[in-house]
Amino acid sequence: MRQEYHKDMEASRQDDPRANQKERTRAALVAAAGELFRTGSAPTVAEAAERAKVSRATAYRYFPTQESLLVEIAATTPAAQPVEALLDTLQAGDVEQRLRQLVDMANPLMLDAELPLRNALRIYLDTWLQARRQGQDVPAVRDGRRMRWLDTVLAPVRTRLTAPQWKRLRGALALTLGIDAIVVAKDVCRLGDREAIEMLRWAALALLRAGLADEAPRTAAPTGAAV
Repeated sequence: MRQEYHKDMEASRQDDPRANQKERTRAALVAAAGELFRTGSAPTVAEAAERAKVSRATAYRYFPTQESLLVEIAATTPAAQPVEALLDTLQAGDVEQRLRQLVDMANPLMLDAELPLRNALRIYLDTWLQARRQGQDVPAVRDGRRMRWLDTVLAPVRTRLTAPQWKRLRGALALTLGIDAIVVAKDVCRLGDREAIEMLRWAALALLRAGLADEAPRTAAPTGAAV
């Protein structure tokens, strides 16, 4: 989603001379919403507009629903920015080393931002519960960035796995990243900060090794066949 947004913005600059102003307006809305979000509230589009001193009509053109605004806030969380930079500079090669780099950067950053991220998690859950109470479809208010991170890190081994194996490995590794993993490690497992980071690193690498050991066997050539 984040990559698609930037592609759209680049195209809009070429087609619309007011694109820079539009981008500044959008950024102002996201920044205002982020400030409200960090205080522990789920900002509405109207609240973000008021704080950013943008008309409501304009704000709703950028974010037609509260859920779309929450997704954008999640995508621009400051704690995630160094991870995005890391992914842009990952070296080709050993996938275990690539995963270690991701886990060793992402989880300590999430721990450093534990309070606002726990607030964010509460807001996501409140949004889910409210939708269920109202009989509505549960909105997607998280941008799924950890799955995008894993897709990038695991790219060298993608063709070695079947579709079900790939899905299972991505899903399992997602459980070792993010504030959700930090909460389980600290609140459920009763680990300290350092222990939590070390356990999640161990779990991620163990799951990767297990997933690759389970990769689909290659079809062997028949005995006596030309190779």
